[in-house]
Amino acid sequence: MAESVPLTLTFLGTGTSTGVPVIACNCLVCKSKDARDKRFRTSVMVKTQTENIIIDCGPDFRFQMLKQNVEDIDAVLFTHEHRDHIAGLDDIRAFNYVLNKSVPIYGTKHVMNAIKTEFPYIFTETGFFAAPQIIVNEIENREFIIGQTGILPIAVMHNKLPIMGFRIGDLTYITDASFIEEREKQKIFGSKILVVNALRNSKHNSHFSLSEALSLISEVKPEQAYITHISHFLGLHEEVEKKLPTNVHLAYDNLVVKLS
Repeated sequence: MAESVPLTLTFLGTGTSTGVPVIACNCLVCKSKDARDKRFRTSVMVKTQTENIIIDCGPDFRFQMLKQNVEDIDAVLFTHEHRDHIAGLDDIRAFNYVLNKSVPIYGTKHVMNAIKTEFPYIFTETGFFAAPQIIVNEIENREFIIGQTGILPIAVMHNKLPIMGFRIGDLTYITDASFIEEREKQKIFGSKILVVNALRNSKHNSHFSLSEALSLISEVKPEQAYITHISHFLGLHEEVEKKLPTNVHLAYDNLVVKLS
């Protein structure tokens, strides 16, 4: 199990693949003036005492880095290969140029194969001079180390697609899950903070509903839990937040949580 480490968790984005507001939608959530109802595609930044790690870089990655004034990252972890989680990889180039370094990326073989298909110019033998400079690290379902930070993968299912959540110290981060086997669920127990997806109130074939996420939270009993990967169907942030248990919160973009 990954050792407990002080860290800061920043929610870079908390929305589903369409983001919120949804293009051309006139629902109450999409027209809300509450900043907490404006959601980039889901991503977080985990800053330990020694590393600054991004989990997923979707199509809003550039805006997220600028919004948070991020000047350096040590690695990007990928939960899975869907475009709302990998599409921002090209913007790694800025760190290459400014810092004169390559950026390590971590993901399963499935993820890396998808990245090679999506970004073939990164992997050409002759090399494209403007391509992102990355260091590919394939991971399996066993603990690995980034710098001085231990990362424990948690295998979950996104409908029929096997994907990864991650535990870093007392933080467990899971998104896009619809099912977790019992042996993988055991890795979550003891977490002080659990981040888990809840797409909407009604059942969905590839994402937890809010009631399913709350059931998982009730079972594993973290000190605090945060809901992410939220669609406009879930409802207005202010109204949903009032209905949640006292230790459960709707995450929102730019929320910062510290874990000592």
